Amino acid sequence: MPRHLAWLVDSGERQVTACRREIEIWELTPQDDEAVLSEWATHFRHHYIADEDLPIMVDGTGLTNAEYLRQTLLPDRTQVPGPSLRSGDFGEILVADYIEYVLGYWCPRELRYQERWNRNDSTKGCDVIGFKFSNDGQVSPEDELFIFEAKSGMSVSAKNRLQDAITDSDKDRLREAMSLNAIKQKFVTRDAMDEANRVKRFQNMADRPFRRINGAAAILDQAVFEATDPTTADASAHHNAANIRLIVIKGPSLMQLIHAIYDRAADEA
Repeated sequence: MPRHLAWLVDSGERQVTACRREIEIWELTPQDDEAVLSEWATHFRHHYIADEDLPIMVDGTGLTNAEYLRQTLLPDRTQVPGPSLRSGDFGEILVADYIEYVLGYWCPRELRYQERWNRNDSTKGCDVIGFKFSNDGQVSPEDELFIFEAKSGMSVSAKNRLQDAITDSDKDRLREAMSLNAIKQKFVTRDAMDEANRVKRFQNMADRPFRRINGAAAILDQAVFEATDPTTADASAHHNAANIRLIVIKGPSLMQLIHAIYDRAADEA
């Protein structure tokens, strides 16, 4: 488990939505630990490019590694919509870490960020997809497909981001097939057929039943959390309302943290 996840803790607090569904409240409390922050930045950079690919991609550009990452791959620090894309990617990657390392799902996500043509344009499709196999690789109706929608809120002007996540999560029933196809296709083009076949297992629920779980997460700066009432959220109209997990992750000065991680990701490459 990446060491930065020790800073993501279940507060034990639970709130209840307008539709009587439970909201888990988690806290992200980063510490002043240079080694862990450096590891976190490296983990973050690997979502955009593998270390072994960086030299050949930088070659010919006339840029340093840090300049290449800042100018070509990573969302911009100041130019709109770069900052909001940074916070959005941060929230998605944190939720992906949560479902992979805390909940135990297989969560292939780097390909989502590594093939962007425009560093300041978000990747379309389901935000985070996790897979769990209950019987050592054998197809079982107890296998699980977990699709999470993540929404970040770093400004006090943000509306109820948990409701936004729930609303967009309902659209995942239309995006699911395309997102699974995109993941599978990227594995096929890399000749990673074992991984492609693991994705294939979840492409036909009628013939190969499995459990589908949806999730909605709001990743909020502490000030935004204090100005928001998550209990007004309503998931009753969600297509998978009986199997939806709701979480809020809050933390202090998150945008400052996000910029610091991106800076390290570039400077330490």
